[in-house]
Amino acid sequence: MIRALIFDVFGTCTDWRSSVAREVAAALPGLDATAFADAWRGEYQPAMERIRSGARSYTALDDLHRENLDTVCTRFGVTPDDPADLARAWERLDPWSDVPEGLARLRRDRIVAPCSNGSIALMTRLARHAGLGWDCILGAEIARAYKPDPAVYRAACAALRLAPQEVMMVAAHNSDLAAARAEGLATAFVLRPTEHGPEQATDLAPEADWDVSVGNFTELAEALA
Repeated sequence: MIRALIFDVFGTCTDWRSSVAREVAAALPGLDATAFADAWRGEYQPAMERIRSGARSYTALDDLHRENLDTVCTRFGVTPDDPADLARAWERLDPWSDVPEGLARLRRDRIVAPCSNGSIALMTRLARHAGLGWDCILGAEIARAYKPDPAVYRAACAALRLAPQEVMMVAAHNSDLAAARAEGLATAFVLRPTEHGPEQATDLAPEADWDVSVGNFTELAEALA
């Protein structure tokens, strides 16, 4: 029996690309805000990989986002009036339209929590902005590691005092699900074909026999009813 669902957030629950581009457009008018958002996101994995590899000690994603913003601002030759506020754009992401209601349905019978690379502070503020009704905040900060490090999935299960097979990882990214399955978790793929815009070329279909594969959170709630 699945007793808890843990969720990737950036991309699976929220439309980070459009939301960040909106924040960039407001802070840096006249710029190609979508290109800037994509470039900022492009620094995400390299920044975390330095921590995964041991080249750098654990650093919260809030700080990485701020550092990455400076990198991209230099590349674009711009300086926002309030860079600290722009760095918090990741706390103001809008949810995909199916998420608030679908998440509420899923929460009726099961624990729901993020298992994100975002910090507890970031996930808490984002939940308030996007109307995400989590029962608790799990993920990178409690493990002091970044997905797909196995420690992140193990720490989430341990925090809930549940066996891995009682916990389902929900994500729009096949790689996230593969890492979770390797630790014994159940898996649910949710299709988000425009996370990276209309030209998205990855994660357009389930790439393994995940326990559940659906098109949105409403379908996920129905599949698990």
